[in-house]
Amino acid sequence: MKLLIRQIYHQSCSLRYGLAGIILLALMAGCQSISTTSGGELGVDRQQRMFALLSAQQVDEMADKAYRDTLKASNKKQVLNQDRVTLKRLRAIADKLIAQVGTFRTDALKWDWQVNLITDKQLNAYCMPGGKIIFYSGIIHKLTLTDDEIAAIMGHEMAHALREHGREAMSEAYAVALGKSALYVMFGVNDDALALADTVVNYSLTLPHSRTKEVEADLMGLELMARAGFNPQAAVTLWEKMSKVGGNQPPEFMSTHPNHDTRINGLAAAVHKVNALYQQAKNPQ
Repeated sequence: MKLLIRQIYHQSCSLRYGLAGIILLALMAGCQSISTTSGGELGVDRQQRMFALLSAQQVDEMADKAYRDTLKASNKKQVLNQDRVTLKRLRAIADKLIAQVGTFRTDALKWDWQVNLITDKQLNAYCMPGGKIIFYSGIIHKLTLTDDEIAAIMGHEMAHALREHGREAMSEAYAVALGKSALYVMFGVNDDALALADTVVNYSLTLPHSRTKEVEADLMGLELMARAGFNPQAAVTLWEKMSKVGGNQPPEFMSTHPNHDTRINGLAAAVHKVNALYQQAKNPQ
């Protein structure tokens, strides 16, 4: 009887570890290391881990649906593109920035870039995968943004799309989910332990990686605006304005974004590296 129990136990362990091995192999095989963009003058060329089964096309299709849903809802509320003067201003700035994206990836020149304006008090703007840009009127009017400062925001958001940070974040989420599945299969980890693992992963992996993406978008956006003829110093003044309205921030290690001082100092240190590009764009030979 004891021998039978021991055999059953060993078979169960073999099955669990075999299944865990399959999960971990799927995790390793499913990820690929790539860099979605060229480094540019500031050298944003970190190797990114992407889940092979999650293609750029799939992410673009999901983003396109969310984008069209947003436009539909905003149009229904009659808050979409109501301020034609500001919309024209945004699109003129976007045209100059889009003309420079080939520095980082030539295929982005063929993206279906779009710019829309939503009348709303919130301080927000974003660029969805595939080049769908949305600005909220609040960020423009409350911060009394100059064209250069709008270019700083727009360039930053466009950089997220160029670097495919959304797909990278989704890939990281897949990796964490598969890793948790392997832990559960191998050790029967309970919910409390998984919750603790989530916290550790969040603070040691997810949040720092998110801050890394933000720094990349800051630097690439800075170079993009300089190449388009917008004063890169405006990226610094923009965040100085943001810091005045941002209120209290959580400690940096608990935030997906660098704190304002860290961001401002990083941008200020990089401005001189792209000033020649700005001068060349303003005074072409």
